[in-house]
Amino acid sequence: MCPGMSSVDAVQDREIMPDSPESMTAGPLIEATGLGYRYGQGSGSFEVRVPSLSIVRGETLAITGESGSGKSTVLEMLGLAAAPLPGAHFLWHAAAPVDVAALWCTRAEGALARMRARSIGFVMQTGGLLPFLTVRENIGINRRLLGLPAEDARISHLVAVLEIGALLDRRPAQLSVGQQQRVAIGRALAHGPDLVLADEPSSALDPRLADRVLGLLRDLAVESGAAVVIATHEQGRVRALGLREVRARPLDAPDRLGSCFEDAS
Repeated sequence: MCPGMSSVDAVQDREIMPDSPESMTAGPLIEATGLGYRYGQGSGSFEVRVPSLSIVRGETLAITGESGSGKSTVLEMLGLAAAPLPGAHFLWHAAAPVDVAALWCTRAEGALARMRARSIGFVMQTGGLLPFLTVRENIGINRRLLGLPAEDARISHLVAVLEIGALLDRRPAQLSVGQQQRVAIGRALAHGPDLVLADEPSSALDPRLADRVLGLLRDLAVESGAAVVIATHEQGRVRALGLREVRARPLDAPDRLGSCFEDAS
């Protein structure tokens, strides 16, 4: 029996639209306990565990740990791209609370896909821009898929703050790595998501540009009311920016390999 099944029938598009006044109210966006994911089976398996996690709108949270510790897996669970192990409690506070664990349990792929498209923005390690589209088209792609106008005050503001107005008609191959990351931030925020997930967004940048990119991402998210979760191995930069940190440690289970992510702030 799936936990929280009664809430599944209540999930409609109107409940996952972040532009509604209810969804922009300050407060928790995500509350989760017992999140877990397992790679493989038996003695060769590797588990990623998040015992407890609460993410508040407008905050920037860092998921830290060494390469291979499972940081990206945590992002995938938060980004509704990987189903957590049974027994998880995973509540998403949109215009109405959504029981994400129940959606996975009942294989409600349509509702999960709508949440991913409307409520989440992604910043990849190397930008992840589509090479055949211009900067303008890359920024607007999520808006176009959602039927939103190509231009509005949000887009104008992002273009100005990110200083990419002169780049709008260029393609990604014509941009520096730092410019690509700024464009990726614009794309992630252009449709007004509730949550922005960034996987090692500064690892390919020199220190000065890394600080700038992370600072822009944090400041724009706070301004828009979105929560940001950054997966990174750069613990020094996380602390210098004063971010809340959820850190990986070895899983406390002698018979299993894995990582447990706990609040280190």
